[in-house]
Amino acid sequence: MVLFDDDPVNLIRETTTQFHIPPDRAALSRISTSLSSLHTARQDRLVTQHSTLQSLSRRLNSLQSSVGFEAERHDGAGHAAEMLRMDREKFRVGKRVCEAEGDGERLGAELVGRRVELEGLEREGVEGGRRVGGEAEDEIVLKLQFYRSLGIDVSRDATTGDYNRAVIRSTSRGDVNVVNVDGKLSGSFYAKLFWDSL
Repeated sequence: MVLFDDDPVNLIRETTTQFHIPPDRAALSRISTSLSSLHTARQDRLVTQHSTLQSLSRRLNSLQSSVGFEAERHDGAGHAAEMLRMDREKFRVGKRVCEAEGDGERLGAELVGRRVELEGLEREGVEGGRRVGGEAEDEIVLKLQFYRSLGIDVSRDATTGDYNRAVIRSTSRGDVNVVNVDGKLSGSFYAKLFWDSL
């Protein structure tokens, strides 16, 4: 048995009084609180990340469904055939437009030539402007023939004997215009009206 010079009770009391436990306990309490806070923050972050992941997963599924639907609906061969048909139609329309422009220019030149010819006939009359006797009737017949060649039929009033009505047939537009020539307006007005109707 070990013998002590001092009383063991006093030795134990002195030993326990030399230890300062409260600072260590306070440090352990702070560490425990920090660990608890870190655990709570980590759990909150995990919940947030899980929620975000679920949202992204739902969006991915929706986009995949949309892509699948569009892929099933898209017909590559049909689209190419439709584009080819539209190209052919575009070239066909362009060709028709070019032909119509050429016809318009040709008819415009022909119309100018006929207008010049008619103005020359009206200015000179029959046989260089000699209008005596029956030659006036020849001039009227010549004008009537010229008008008919343009598609204009002139009719005579039964009571007065004057030519006061013109029926204009436009073959290019496919319409018919009837003009009453009463003599109240100038001849140039009626000439312009006839040309515009043609």
